[in-house]
Amino acid sequence: MLTVRIESLIHTIRDQPVMIDRDLARLYGVETKVLNQAVKRNVQRFPQDFMFQLTKEECLRSQIVTLKEGRGHHLKYMPYVFTENGVAMLSSVLRSEKAIEVNIRIMRAFSAMRNFLVNNAAIFQRMDQLEMKQLKTDEKVDAILDRLGDNEKPKEGIFFNGQIFDAYALVADLIRQAKTHIVVIDNYLDDTVLVQLAKRKPGVTVDIYDGHITKQLRQDVEKHNEQYPGVTLHKYTKAHDRFLIIDEDVYHIGASLKDLGKKLFAFSKMEVMTGLQLLANL
Repeated sequence: MLTVRIESLIHTIRDQPVMIDRDLARLYGVETKVLNQAVKRNVQRFPQDFMFQLTKEECLRSQIVTLKEGRGHHLKYMPYVFTENGVAMLSSVLRSEKAIEVNIRIMRAFSAMRNFLVNNAAIFQRMDQLEMKQLKTDEKVDAILDRLGDNEKPKEGIFFNGQIFDAYALVADLIRQAKTHIVVIDNYLDDTVLVQLAKRKPGVTVDIYDGHITKQLRQDVEKHNEQYPGVTLHKYTKAHDRFLIIDEDVYHIGASLKDLGKKLFAFSKMEVMTGLQLLANL
């Protein structure tokens, strides 16, 4: 199931993108009833805007859920669907490493769909003006998702308090795109950033510039390099802001990499200089 594009499993019901419990269970590698039982044990964490049960009419109308489980067997209960917030909340009740990995992929898919919709709003308006209003919302979204391939590196954006998965996914995606080297300039790093850096391609080196290098951080880097060699620590006390350099692309990050999503922050790609030029001025 992990080979399936997650974007294709996101559907629009009641005018919002959702995922079906059955598909989520398969992604997590558990039975649907196991997932729903875990949710029921923590039902206070899943209000109506996080999760809701489909009606029979919605199942028939959307055609994304069959009312038959197998030959001669009909669904006893209508399936549940989870909104983006609901999927994020699942990470608090399904805590396996696989669940965390799957949740990150799902949140990236939601973010990609949302960014595509925002960035192409003018195009959709023109489509409506060309008498294409007869297209159902699902058909529009499906057409968008079909066009979602490898995402280009984002240039700027704002993350609000609580968008931890979105922010985590952004940095993870940038790290994965690095071809030769990564530079981190951040005075407040810890081992969680090293976990992110472990997602880089083999052979990609990392230089970390930190003004508060602790004994613990040195030990963490040593342990990291035993399995993922290539990280070098540099003492640098003259930086106020945080920067992330992916090859030659420079990103200004408004929060420490270890705190992304915990508070409102913004990021932007710097067009005024390359990574090499920035490092030459350190």
